[in-house]
Amino acid sequence: MKHKAGFVNIIGNPNVGKSTLMNAMVGEKLSIITSKAQTTRHRILGIVNGEDFQIIYSDLPGILSPNYKLQEKMMKFIHSALKDADVFLYMVEAGETKYNQSIVDTIKKSSVPTLVLINKIDLSNQGKIERQMAYWSEVFDKSQVIPVSATNNFNIEKVLNQIIELLPESPAYYAKDELTDKTMRFFISEIIREKILLHYKQEIPYSVEVVVESYKESEDIIRIYTYIYVTRESQKMIILGQYGKAIKRVGIESRKDIEAFVGKKVFLELTVKVNKDWRDNDKQLKRFGYEV
Repeated sequence: MKHKAGFVNIIGNPNVGKSTLMNAMVGEKLSIITSKAQTTRHRILGIVNGEDFQIIYSDLPGILSPNYKLQEKMMKFIHSALKDADVFLYMVEAGETKYNQSIVDTIKKSSVPTLVLINKIDLSNQGKIERQMAYWSEVFDKSQVIPVSATNNFNIEKVLNQIIELLPESPAYYAKDELTDKTMRFFISEIIREKILLHYKQEIPYSVEVVVESYKESEDIIRIYTYIYVTRESQKMIILGQYGKAIKRVGIESRKDIEAFVGKKVFLELTVKVNKDWRDNDKQLKRFGYEV
């Protein structure tokens, strides 16, 4: 049997469930998930291997209109994914009809096989889903539309089978035991950022970047030292909280998740620093990994 392999890029608006879908397809929590928009900032690869196939999924930031350089960099990840896909998964949520005309036109003109996934169908009803399937069948007139629930794993196997059917014949791009292209430090910083997204409101989560400055592993413990960058002194005080209670909660919850992720006891130190206007600073953005 011939081997198939290719890049399957998940594209859609913010909060439609792209990260939940990739985690379900990969079988591991690679992308952080919250109810807030712009949770995913990077292009994150998740690799699924079979005896005769390799699927490289890309979880991507949601489509948006950039307001500062960080968001411009996020959109560049999407535009790069428009150029190297072997299969597109264009994802919408139940009830959604809005789309970026330019991106949809680019996908359609590319002639790359595309599956349109209507997610969160458990929050809708059959009649509405049928009408939405008809609507998206008109938008993507040559693509199959599949209703799914990434949270409940509904139709996930069907999507997998369709992807394998559409993949081109190719040798594997990565070693068969690899799960992702990201480093341990990246996932640790994402775990911490997830807690900040969950526990802080308004602009705070969108002004934060988490960097692992030191990762030292010994036989019985991993010592991790991190910086949480914010753009203003007032944000630093909010992150710390009264008597340091807020940052302590972030640290405790992050450490528990990191220990589960690495399978080892962890010492975690969080330091909050002000890095003014890092979201509009090309040098800082490059340092934080926002380069295509």
